[in-house]
Amino acid sequence: MSNDLSRLDCIDQAELVRRGELTPLELVEAAIARAEKHNPALNAIISPQYDRARKHAAATDLPAGRLRGVPILLKDLGAHLAGDPVYCGIRAVKEAGWIEPDETYFAGKLRRAGCISLGRTNTPELGLVPTTEPEAFGATRNPWAPDHSPGGSSGGSAAAVAAGIVPAAHASDGGGSIRIPAAHCGLVGLKPSRGRNSFGPDAGERWAGCSCEGFVTRSVRDTALLLDITQGAKPGDPYTAPPPARPYLEEVGADPGRLRIGLMEHAPRNIILDPACLTAVHAAGKLLASLGHDVENSYPPALDDSQALLDYVAIVSSGIARALDAWGDKIGRELTERDVEIVTWKVAQSGRERSAPDYIKAVDNQHAHGRRLASWWKDDGYDLLLTPTCAEPPPPLGSFAPTEDNPLAGYIRSAPFGVFTMQFNMSGQPGISLPLHWTEDGRPVGVQLVAAFGREDVLLRVAAQLEQAQPWADRLPTIHASN
Repeated sequence: MSNDLSRLDCIDQAELVRRGELTPLELVEAAIARAEKHNPALNAIISPQYDRARKHAAATDLPAGRLRGVPILLKDLGAHLAGDPVYCGIRAVKEAGWIEPDETYFAGKLRRAGCISLGRTNTPELGLVPTTEPEAFGATRNPWAPDHSPGGSSGGSAAAVAAGIVPAAHASDGGGSIRIPAAHCGLVGLKPSRGRNSFGPDAGERWAGCSCEGFVTRSVRDTALLLDITQGAKPGDPYTAPPPARPYLEEVGADPGRLRIGLMEHAPRNIILDPACLTAVHAAGKLLASLGHDVENSYPPALDDSQALLDYVAIVSSGIARALDAWGDKIGRELTERDVEIVTWKVAQSGRERSAPDYIKAVDNQHAHGRRLASWWKDDGYDLLLTPTCAEPPPPLGSFAPTEDNPLAGYIRSAPFGVFTMQFNMSGQPGISLPLHWTEDGRPVGVQLVAAFGREDVLLRVAAQLEQAQPWADRLPTIHASN
């Protein structure tokens, strides 16, 4: 039964519990067995909490929500339950053994829906690079190509879901960290609109609104239901996305109508686009056209603005500096250069060198850039933008390592992987990566659809249409629980 369950999504697993065919404890035990068998090869789960999961699954007061008994995983960055060990990939925090005393609103909504966390998944230090190879925990391997990266920063979550350990896992996205791992691991990854999910009560925003909470899943309907569960404002949120007209799950299978879709077939900033990624986006464009949509070569001119990257780096570096200070406050001592990876320290030092007016200028520029981007949807009359998710397929592990003469070499190497994703973190628009293509040697290549702010409903309708037209559920990686 464990192997059979590995191919079921959240909704199907919850239905087994609802019908009385399995208990929540049986679902959880099966997932733990899969984790214990396959995680040693993946290094996706870095803080297992199996005994706690068993206790919650057997409890008589387990909430009777939409996903009662469904096992999930939470990323080692944000979205924590009370009692979770949280390290954000930082060696010094790991050594301090930090435990969160309270839960976030986001994780609490999942708990009340009946989800059961099996533990925390690997992430690069402070989510800084698009791979998952932190010094504190070691590299996570891609189930499709174990010598290659699963992406980042939600690479541990993506690897665990792709391998069938759990049907879905928490992920977060500050520059592509949901969509990049989804693309590299053959999954669905939706970055919601800014303010769709709350960061409270710990924070109002991260990275000046660039970051957001979400999931990686194997089915579009799971993404829709999980967004239904977590979305919505909480007291004190500095801003929120407009509420949906109806539940997102109802958008799955709904007719999207005939949409006008722009196709972008080059990478911004003269970054070289790998032929496999170009093939993927062309094939997706043809598929959308065959489904009755109007697809034409067009994209927002603002995507070619090189200043946007400089403003983004200013915001992120300031955020990393503040994060090190905040973690120092938590563990009771200042974090030094010896406590973190060299790229983290260099980025943080860059942030500390910026003045407060410089930071505010970068945020102002970010908002102006977002307005220029949004005008393509509103003024030019497009419903969606279609791009590759990344400019390259999953790279070999080690590709982002610093060099002896350039500590920031790995950070600079990140450019092709966030070039299509980062700017929509700046604008706050929703984007989704879908697994519609694979390289000749079997590595997944995602394509991205981006909608206007607040229009996750449009994304989910079209994503479900594509999933039905070109299903991916039966494509399984080399490392999978059913193998």
